[in-house]
Order: sequence, then C-alpha cells, then structure tokens
Amino acid sequence: MNPVINELEKSYLKSDMPEVNPGDTVKVFVRIIEGNKERTQAFEGTIIKKHGSGINKTITVRKVFQGVGVERVFLLNSPRIEKINVLRRGDVRRSKLYYLRERSGKATRIKEKIEKR
Repeated sequence: MNPVINELEKSYLKSDMPEVNPGDTVKVFVRIIEGNKERTQAFEGTIIKKHGSGINKTITVRKVFQGVGVERVFLLNSPRIEKINVLRRGDVRRSKLYYLRERSGKATRIKEKIEKR
C-alpha cells in the first residue's frame, strides 16, 4: 500500500482501545448527537465478529433486547466511540460466532476464559 496513506492513517489510530476478541462481553460507549445536544449511550453485548485491520477495524456486537436480537457494527477507531469496557473474556474456538443468532436463552452462554496471573 502507499506509504503516504499509511502515515496519514497512523495519526487516526486510537492507542487507548483494549484488545477485544470474539466471545468477549463488552460495553461500548458511543457519542450520540440529538439536535444540538450530545450524550453518551452504552451498548452492552457479545462480540460475534471482528473484521478489517488498521483504521478500518470493526467489531459486531450482539445483544438481545426485549426478546429481539440487536446487532451493531462499531468502527473501533471512530471518534464517536468514547471507550470500550471489557466485562468478560469469552473462551470460544472460532472467529465468527454467527451460530449465536439461532440460539436463545441459556444456549447463548459462552464459557469464561480463565487468565493466568
């Protein structure tokens, strides 16, 4: 790729983002502009997909709200994303967790990763 573009993209990369992987339960804080007011809204769910690299890296977060599955795609380096809190680390064996879409209730549980100290 063009080195000029690489240098330009480096300035937009966020350095304070935690390492997130599919299966993790995260809380994403997004800035929302309503009229002339700005507020922060939290979206809590499980990461089912990671996509792209560099400045184009995205995650898809899924949650079930009032019995309806809601998925949102977040651009990790977007200025609209304030912060991401990792609530649980999931222990999964695949990179795309699309099978969670067909499951409901207790079948959607993911084992928690036990980290070494």
